[in-house]
Amino acid sequence: MLTATPDPRPSRRGRRTVLGLGIAAVLVAATPAASAAAMEAPVTLTLPAPTGPHPIGTVALHLIDRSRPDPLKPSRPYRELMVSLWYPAMGNNRNLPLAPHMASRAAADWDKRSAPPLDIESGVVDWAATRTHARVGAPVDQRAGKLPIVVFEPGDGGPRTLGTVLVEELASRGYLVVSVDHTYEADQVEFPGGRVERAVPLPDKLTPEVIEKLLRKHLAIRLADMRFVLDQLSVLNRGRNPDAERAPLPSRLPGALNLSRVGVLGQSLGGSVAAQLAHDRRVHAGVNLDGGFIGPVARTGVARPFLQLARESHTRNNDPTWKSFWAASTGWKRELRFAGAQHGSFTDLQVMLPQLAATLKKVPAADLIGTINPARSVAAQRAHVSAFFDLHLKGRPTHLFAGPVRRYPEVKPIP
Repeated sequence: MLTATPDPRPSRRGRRTVLGLGIAAVLVAATPAASAAAMEAPVTLTLPAPTGPHPIGTVALHLIDRSRPDPLKPSRPYRELMVSLWYPAMGNNRNLPLAPHMASRAAADWDKRSAPPLDIESGVVDWAATRTHARVGAPVDQRAGKLPIVVFEPGDGGPRTLGTVLVEELASRGYLVVSVDHTYEADQVEFPGGRVERAVPLPDKLTPEVIEKLLRKHLAIRLADMRFVLDQLSVLNRGRNPDAERAPLPSRLPGALNLSRVGVLGQSLGGSVAAQLAHDRRVHAGVNLDGGFIGPVARTGVARPFLQLARESHTRNNDPTWKSFWAASTGWKRELRFAGAQHGSFTDLQVMLPQLAATLKKVPAADLIGTINPARSVAAQRAHVSAFFDLHLKGRPTHLFAGPVRRYPEVKPIP
C-alpha cells in the first residue's frame, strides 16, 4: 500500500505495504513455507465490543456505476464496488448470524498475500473465523430515530474491514455507517458468488514521484466512487434497492437515513478523501486518521468542521500538507496527538497485532501500532470520533475538545 504520510524510519519493506501503514515497502523475505507457528491451530482473533446503547446490524451491498468504465481496468465498461452498511438494530436477533470481519474468500487471499508483509505468516490466523458484533440483515431499530450517516474510507490499498472497531462503535451510537472497498486498488475485494478481484499491480519502481502520481490517481477515483455511493444512499432511502443482485435489504432501512447530516471518516489516504469531500454540499464534517494530504485540499483547506488524529511523530512541523491545510481551514478544527501511537494504531491492527505478538518474527508489533496501550488507544479514538460527530451531526455539546482530558492522558490537543 502507498502512503503520503511521512515516516522518518528507513524503509525495510518492498513494494506494496498493507493498509497505508506509513512504511513504503514489503518485508524482504517471501512468505515462508509452513512454519511451526503456521502448523499449529490457527488463531481466531477477537474485536472489542462496541460501547453504545444499541445492538448493531449490517448488510453488504454490491453497487454498479454504469455511467463510467472502470478507471483502473478500462476494459470493464462499468465500475463496481462492495460496501457494507452498519446501523443500530433491534435487539432480539440472536437467530441471525454475526457478520464475519472478512468474507471467506477475501480472507483466504488476505492470508496469502496481505498478511505476510505484516510479518503474519500464512496459516497463523483463521481470518474468516473472526466475527464482528453485528447481526447480518437485522431490522433497523426505529427508536434510534433518523440516522445520521458516516462514510468510512480505509487507507490506500486497504480493505474496508480494517476500520470495523470504529465503525461498529458509531453504529452502536445511532449512526448509519458505510464502509467502502475501492476495487482494483484494495488488495482484494470479494463480490457475491465468491468472485475475488485483486488490486492492479503497482509499477516496479516506486519513486516518490511515482507514488505521488498514483496517490493522486487513487484519490480522484475514490472521490468519484464516494459521490456515487452518496447517490445510492439517496436511492435506498427513497425505497429502491441499489444492490446489483437485489439482495434483501434490512427491514425498516429505507426511509431511516438522515441524508442532511453526513460525515466522512478516513484513515491515511482516506483522510484526504474526507477532506476533499467536505467541499461536497452533502457532507458536513470530516475526520482524518493520521493521513498526509494529497491534492488541492492541502492548499485550500476546508470550511466544514474537521478533526485530525495523529500518531506521536506526525506533526505540522514535519508534514507540510498538514501545516498548509490547517492554515487554510476556516471552520471548527482540532488536532489531537496520540502519545505512543503509530500509523497502524488507527486501524483494527491496534487490537489484532497484540493477540499475535508471539508469532511476529521480524517486525515488532510496536513498529506498526506503537507502544500505546491498545485498549486505551481504542477507547480514546472511539470517544473523540463519536463526540466529534455527535457535536457536528447531532448537535450534542461536548467538553472533550476544550483542552486536555484527564480520562485520556495519552491524547494531547495541539493548538
